[in-house]
Amino acid sequence: MKVLVIQPKIGMGDMIIYLPYIHEISKSYKNSISILVKENSRAKDLLEDDSHIDEIIFLDRKKSKLGSHDGIQGFFNLIKLIKSKKFDKVYIFNSSIRYYLICKLSGIKNISQYPFFRSKDNIVNSAKIFTENELNKIIFTQPILYLKEKKVNELKTSFDKNMKHICLGISASGPTKRWDIKNYLSLCEKILSLMPCRFYLAGGKNDSELINNFLKSKVGSYCTSFEKLAIKETLPIIKNCDLYIGNDTGWLHISSALGIKCLAIFVDSPVLAYGKYSKYIETIVPEGETEESTTHDTLGKDNISFEKVLKKTINLLS
Repeated sequence: MKVLVIQPKIGMGDMIIYLPYIHEISKSYKNSISILVKENSRAKDLLEDDSHIDEIIFLDRKKSKLGSHDGIQGFFNLIKLIKSKKFDKVYIFNSSIRYYLICKLSGIKNISQYPFFRSKDNIVNSAKIFTENELNKIIFTQPILYLKEKKVNELKTSFDKNMKHICLGISASGPTKRWDIKNYLSLCEKILSLMPCRFYLAGGKNDSELINNFLKSKVGSYCTSFEKLAIKETLPIIKNCDLYIGNDTGWLHISSALGIKCLAIFVDSPVLAYGKYSKYIETIVPEGETEESTTHDTLGKDNISFEKVLKKTINLLS
């Protein structure tokens, strides 16, 4: 049976969060499956070594509405594409009737989907309840990123065992979601005064200014930047790290899926949605907030206790 999973959310973090459910669908059919995702999910890099995934099909929908799968013409383009694959079954992690009609008109006879027109809710809960109901089994929310052991071991010898290796998630999807870069610099200086460390700056080309602030600072000689690396090149590096410290960003979710201890600083996003699904994630929230009260509008980047971050960091590195 040919199975398709449609996961249309944007970004690496969401791609990671949906992995437990995608993997369980694959396991239930005892076969690898196809996924339809957006290119900025970075699925091609993230899932290169994942035997549960047979094929990655890219959904070309853009904010500009000019993608090849946008609009009426895009609707029919996507039907043509999916129809050519001859799928027997589809799981749609979305409540839009558009995807239902596309799959129906593509000739897929067995369609499972979220209830139509569902309002926004906790993405982990929605995916878990949907998949558990479909497969009739309990599913754990902890994601796993599969990585060939050879890739990890090839780098391990270059990691000094006498140092702590820390992945720093200094980037984020917007300025309100980032703890100030000056705080990260001060944190690294303090950690270095207590123990030998090397820092890995998790960011891309859009984070050049943040990365340069680090490289030009007192701690610059202790830093390695991910700026010019492909996502798949960073995975073995992160896997060899002792800890992730950073914002709620895709790098956090990658680190948790690689089994790395994570200290996540939530300044403007809901902990219940993005910080509680993984056993590897510990959280810091703004003063006056709780994990339950944080939202996409918390706006708390200036209310994070530096001392709490430092104390938790030292405890996690011990």
